[in-house]
Amino acid sequence: MYVIDGIAMSNVLDVDAEDWEREVLRSDVLTIVDFWHERCPWCILLNPIFEEVAEEYRDRVKFVRFNVLKSSRNRDIAIRNGVMGTPTIAFYCNGRYLGSIVGFTPKTRLERIIKDFMEHYKECVKQSTKLE
Repeated sequence: MYVIDGIAMSNVLDVDAEDWEREVLRSDVLTIVDFWHERCPWCILLNPIFEEVAEEYRDRVKFVRFNVLKSSRNRDIAIRNGVMGTPTIAFYCNGRYLGSIVGFTPKTRLERIIKDFMEHYKECVKQSTKLE
């Protein structure tokens, strides 16, 4: 999280069905999506970890949060993307699904997985510019 003019800003972009294509499928940087919902206790526990990791990688990776229960269109997108449970963290590059992890993930494991994806998909990360 960072502060602009006294307002706390998150490094995680909240996206829904209307933004999905633009923010995830057309993104030209490594994009990490947290599929979650507010009634999922593991999602709530993962949220501050996801925020912390987003802060650490904010200049290299795009972090997105997608509430699967916000609307029927959101549920449809989650289903089309193979989300069978929450939390699910999915990785995309240039709109292409790369893989995912399901369930609560401790910070050290999440960081290790992100580093592995960044190493394996160097070309996608190399294309990244500083995200604003």
